[in-house]
Amino acid sequence: MRIGVFSDTHANYEALSAVLEAYRRERIDVYYCLGDTVGYGGSPNECADLVRKIAKKTILGNHDAAVAGRMDYSYYYEAARQALDTHASMLSAENAAWLKNLPYQEKLTDIGVDLCHGSPVRLEEFEYIFAPEQARECLPMYAELGHLTLIGHSHLCKVFALTPTTVEELPAVDFTLEANKKYIVSVGSVGQPRDYDNRASYTIYDSDAKRFEFKRVEYDIETAAEKVLRAKLERNFAHRLYIGV
Repeated sequence: MRIGVFSDTHANYEALSAVLEAYRRERIDVYYCLGDTVGYGGSPNECADLVRKIAKKTILGNHDAAVAGRMDYSYYYEAARQALDTHASMLSAENAAWLKNLPYQEKLTDIGVDLCHGSPVRLEEFEYIFAPEQARECLPMYAELGHLTLIGHSHLCKVFALTPTTVEELPAVDFTLEANKKYIVSVGSVGQPRDYDNRASYTIYDSDAKRFEFKRVEYDIETAAEKVLRAKLERNFAHRLYIGV
């Protein structure tokens, strides 16, 4: 089975549309979204509508949880809080109800894949994994992990190979899973990449070949940025789309 896995759309309709168009050329059997459909961008409803339509299952992200009233975000910096408040006011009743019911995790046990937004250690705390030290916190639960754990949240493409006692960071390039290791892979961001590559990020996993692929696609950044400004959100949320950070 070939599964399309993407994350952190962040209300960027132009990026999401480009990713879904690119996926059409990839013979995908099923799609999964790892969360943060909302936050930062100018098109929360349009993105929620698309994700609800295409993804078999969507995981709850921290921005989703904030907009849905499922977590306290008073400690977020002011511009991020404003975007979340704005999105909460913009969302349709259907999309708000959808966010309120998203799960923290999904285990695809038949293919050995776990899906979550941040670290699987404390799901409701949305902790980051962008360095080996953070991936090492998963070692005590090694036996519970799937062969492949897919996460978002950091907006970075990252690969960590685990044994029961070690963690090794690998280059974020296409790779084939080894049977005697487990992997935590951060799939990057559709709508707000932060690795200085402004193209939208998306991924594919072939569960038969045990092959994982990273993909990027260009999109209409100018229109996405204009929608951020039109929604009266922080100007930097528009500017950072151009530089991919």
